[in-house]
Amino acid sequence: MSLYDILLLYLAFRAKQVTCDFLLQPSWMALVKGQPLSEGGSRALFLHAGIHAAFTFIVMMIFAPQFWWLSGVDFVIHSLIDKSKAMINHKMGWTYKDNAYWWAFGLDQEAHNLTHLVYIVILVVGSGTPLH
Repeated sequence: MSLYDILLLYLAFRAKQVTCDFLLQPSWMALVKGQPLSEGGSRALFLHAGIHAAFTFIVMMIFAPQFWWLSGVDFVIHSLIDKSKAMINHKMGWTYKDNAYWWAFGLDQEAHNLTHLVYIVILVVGSGTPLH
């Protein structure tokens, strides 16, 4: 795998994150996914994470089909990150008017970014091909 391939893969993951978290996430999903699971939050959260998993599957099929299973991992990890952020915001009573809400939002996005970086490392190490 070349450094060019790694850069393209990273950019594909960044495009996936922007597309799934912002362009394909309607406001009802963003608002409801943070609610308790018993109040409908699970449907919105799992639908959102499923969209991410589907896009991760597409990225894997383009770059490294043998790692298709990372889409399932992404479903779980994305759900956990988003639910954790939502629970903290809810417990603390933070809204978009609070600085802490935006700190949590930024940390959430960075957690997703780091998750994608780990996927790239898995692909590079697991592919068994030297970097060139």
